Amino acid sequence: MFPWDTLADVTAAARAHPDGIVDLSVGTPVDAVAPVIRDALAAAGSAPGYPTTHGTPALRDAAVAALQRRYGITGLAPEAVLPVIGTKELIAWLPTLLGLHAADVVVVPELAYPTYEVGALLAGTAVVRADSLTQLGPSVPAVVYLNSPSNPTGKVLGVDHLRKVVEWARERGVLVASDECYLGLGWEGATPVSVLHPDVCGGDHTGLLAIHSLSKTSSLAGYRAGFVAGDPEVVAELLAVRKHAGMMVPGPVQAAMVAALGDDEHEREQRARYALRRDALLPAMRAAGFTVDHSEAGLYLWATRDEPCRDTAAWLAERGILVAPGEFYGPRGARHVRVALTATDERIAAAVQRLAS
Repeated sequence: MFPWDTLADVTAAARAHPDGIVDLSVGTPVDAVAPVIRDALAAAGSAPGYPTTHGTPALRDAAVAALQRRYGITGLAPEAVLPVIGTKELIAWLPTLLGLHAADVVVVPELAYPTYEVGALLAGTAVVRADSLTQLGPSVPAVVYLNSPSNPTGKVLGVDHLRKVVEWARERGVLVASDECYLGLGWEGATPVSVLHPDVCGGDHTGLLAIHSLSKTSSLAGYRAGFVAGDPEVVAELLAVRKHAGMMVPGPVQAAMVAALGDDEHEREQRARYALRRDALLPAMRAAGFTVDHSEAGLYLWATRDEPCRDTAAWLAERGILVAPGEFYGPRGARHVRVALTATDERIAAAVQRLAS
């Protein structure tokens, strides 16, 4: 069953609040798409032909430039960028696109976005949850997923940790797939770093994929706009299979992505909105008796009342606040809930008031 379908009871309880629900569960962006992006989408609206699977040269160039400008990634060729129909689609089908099978193993974080495991299961591979290389022993997996900043915990992996994983993987011929959808959202001095950054990989992208989304940074979840970049040979392999499978990002969306990647001002403004919401919600959670672990980056607070997560979700639902039970992300989340910052300022203020009462 889809995890979110199990929240019918607490959703109903939260909706019954006299002042309405404050939905901090799925993490759906609520802020308006920037005019520069909407204008680009509209201008490209007359698109009767098939879009290119590899993305337009303008899109790939814009991605390369944005990754260097925003995150210090160098040495990336435009050919090593591939647009995807939202990063969830790529993650769900990556093991299948790579031709993995039952003899292969996919490693995911102990607390992880559920689609990592779903994608492995769709391909028929084994799944191992591990946060350290020592947990893997002598085994040689096919793919190791990294996620920094983490969904759900907001934990950031340091450069030394990332470099160690890259070196270990290269010695064994293991592909590292780094989900970096929240890379630009570090708080309280946290500075998330890409696996493609020269401090991590030495400027060599062999065996590395970085997965990027415009859903949160540009509020483009409804556009299904993401891309993957890294090892040119792996990207070429994915491109060849995706051409056969018809996995193409619509042309107008590609044009909108060019505008989003080329404009840093709207991204900074969106980041500032999330920062203000975090500054309001974090102390309110703590004052209400929650312990907030990690959460130094990303769009979520990883909170606990030291009780089963479903009990915490029910307690919050009584106050009209809907959150995600931590068990959605793995057994280690059984006593936490994930609280999203993706609600309007008015709804965040409502949550703060309800927590105080």
